[in-house]
Amino acid sequence: MKTLYIVRHAKSSWDHLGLADHERPLLPKGVNRTKLITDYLLERNTKIDLIITSHAVRALETAKIIANALHYPEDKIQISTDIYHSDFDSLLNHLFETPDDIESLMMAGHNPTFTYFANYFLKDKLDWLPTSGVVCVEFKTDKWENVMEAKKRVKFVISPKMVKDQKTKNRR
Repeated sequence: MKTLYIVRHAKSSWDHLGLADHERPLLPKGVNRTKLITDYLLERNTKIDLIITSHAVRALETAKIIANALHYPEDKIQISTDIYHSDFDSLLNHLFETPDDIESLMMAGHNPTFTYFANYFLKDKLDWLPTSGVVCVEFKTDKWENVMEAKKRVKFVISPKMVKDQKTKNRR
């Protein structure tokens, strides 16, 4: 079994006009929303074997927040410059090149490509993967190169708003 977590970076700041797009930091709101997601992941005993992220500050910071919460070593996060301006095929290449001893892979990056990538595996398509949103898909295979043909099951699609709504509903 292989499990893929597709993560869009957290909400970032547009306040620093002199910064290049890939240097934009997270907003405190983005950090807090990502912590809602990490709580959700922890409640499900999520274990990640490999995290690959875009080099953009907002994606790397998001990956680090999740890594720390899940006790994944920050220094083991793989940074890929091609995820920043990736296309669907580039993301697939990352997937196919993942060593087969990795059972669970998390990829952190950007829209619109991450929405297209997630939608490839989803029956109920997303209009837009929200910031800090996560799509988790499980594949019945022991080889990453076979995920496209493998039976799959969407374990969850979650966003900070969905977590908040669930918490509010549970308090009633």
